[in-house]
Amino acid sequence: MSGSNPLPLSGKLVIALEQAVAAPFCSSRLADAGARVIKIERKGVGDFARAYDSAANGESVYFAWLNRGKESVALDIKDDEDREILLRMLENADVFIQNLLPGALAKLGLDSATLRERFPRLVTCDITGYGEDGPMRNAKAYDLLVQCESGLASVTGTPDGPGRVGVSVCDIATGMTAHAGICEALIGREQTGKGSGVSVAMFDVMADWMAVPLLYHDYQGRPTPRVGLNHTVICPYGAFECGDGQLVVITVQHEGEWKSFCENVLAKPALAADPRFDSNSKRLANKGELEKVIKSVFASHDRPEILRLLDAAGIASGAVNDVASLSEHPQLDRSTISTPSGDINIPAPPIRRSAGDAALGPLPALDGEGEAIRAEFGTRS
Repeated sequence: MSGSNPLPLSGKLVIALEQAVAAPFCSSRLADAGARVIKIERKGVGDFARAYDSAANGESVYFAWLNRGKESVALDIKDDEDREILLRMLENADVFIQNLLPGALAKLGLDSATLRERFPRLVTCDITGYGEDGPMRNAKAYDLLVQCESGLASVTGTPDGPGRVGVSVCDIATGMTAHAGICEALIGREQTGKGSGVSVAMFDVMADWMAVPLLYHDYQGRPTPRVGLNHTVICPYGAFECGDGQLVVITVQHEGEWKSFCENVLAKPALAADPRFDSNSKRLANKGELEKVIKSVFASHDRPEILRLLDAAGIASGAVNDVASLSEHPQLDRSTISTPSGDINIPAPPIRRSAGDAALGPLPALDGEGEAIRAEFGTRS
């Protein structure tokens, strides 16, 4: 960390009974902010994400990305002695995160309400698939399933069929939401002196993200079509192929940009006042005709030249890159984390702090800090 200021969550202790993606995403961001995060893993097997693959220099890609900077202890919480160690950790903790099935911890007296009654300053966070009540409360919830159940897949893809968002967007969105809720609860504790409970369900998060297509349906009876790399209500806004076969996405947001686009990119200034295209609603109504003109012009230039013309005209644009292009992108910042199998580079955390950021902590081996943690919390002082 540069500078002398501590990270914002320095001194906070987070206990995370977690696995897979959503909860580890949340706790990894707390660790990035300076919290001490102790990850509770199952004895013998650990977080099952450890075994997804070994693609990141011998480590699981998901596990390496989401568990940097944590400590690992393997416990069997059904065992009386191990459960007592967990309770002693919680006695000292600021935050407890868990993403087990609803009701799983209540049988052991480890549910959030019971824990907050026992430890009044504790902030608890329960991450579930479909919430703690309702007809689907016990349903298994993996990312693709929630993409489909929430309707996200119905507005993703092309007219030919629905599509999956290519990253674990439901898990990631849920982890982001849980992180925000925990930070709010910690601020609330500063005001009241008491902890509180945060509950976040993957389905609820994605229903919130689906608000725009849902409101179009509820209030206009209007479906949201799948349009691939295009936009449903703005034109032109989409991907066009250049002469070298590469794709560029453009967006024209208002009439000033439309005039500049016609004059400086298409070299057809009269098109701006064409009665078929002189407003966004008319351009939408005549989208097919307009796109023929754009495609013809773009096909006569390679992508670098098209991007140069668009930039000079003040038109927002972007290259449609693949992952190989992302890996070489000049805007991509990376951070290094050490793992039991060697160092790996990941995208740098997106939150940049004016006071300076710490280097990311290492990836823990299964039960890598177990002996020290059991010694620290195994007996009362």
